[in-house]
Amino acid sequence: MAGPVDVRLLDAGFDPAAALTAFASAHPASGGFVSFLGQVRAGEGDAVVEALELRHYAPLTLPAMQALAATVMARWPLDGLLMIHRVGAMEPGDPIVLVAAAARHRRDAFAAADYAMDHLKSESWFWKREKVAGTWRWVEPRAEDFSDLARWG
Repeated sequence: MAGPVDVRLLDAGFDPAAALTAFASAHPASGGFVSFLGQVRAGEGDAVVEALELRHYAPLTLPAMQALAATVMARWPLDGLLMIHRVGAMEPGDPIVLVAAAARHRRDAFAAADYAMDHLKSESWFWKREKVAGTWRWVEPRAEDFSDLARWG
C-alpha cells in the first residue's frame, strides 16, 4: 500500500536533519529509511565553486516532480516518499536536494531513492550554472548521469 508523498520545490534553504526527523516520525511502522542529500560542492583546485544557481520552468517543474514521485510509489511498496529540491542561488555547503524513502524493508527504500535521484539528475526540469573564478558557466548532465538512468529500463 502506497503511503504519503511529500514533494517540495523551494526557493529558500531548508534543514535536511529536521526534514528527515519529521519524515521518520511520520512513518513509525517503517523498518527501513534511505535518504540522499545533495549539496553545493566547493569544487577543487582551480575550479572552486563560488555559487550555484538553479533555474526552472515553474509550470512544469513541480507537477513533473509529483509525477516522478507517483511513479516511484507505484513501482515499490513504500510507506512514504520525501522529495525536496531547491531552486535559486546557493553557496557551497547549501543543500540542493533531499530524497528519502520509507519502507518495511530496506531494499525497497534503497531502490526507490536511487531511482528517484537518477531521474531527478538526468531528466530534471532545472538549468544549472556555477560561478567559478568570477565567471558563470552552464553545467550540463554528464554521460554517467544518462548511463545511470538507462539501467532502469
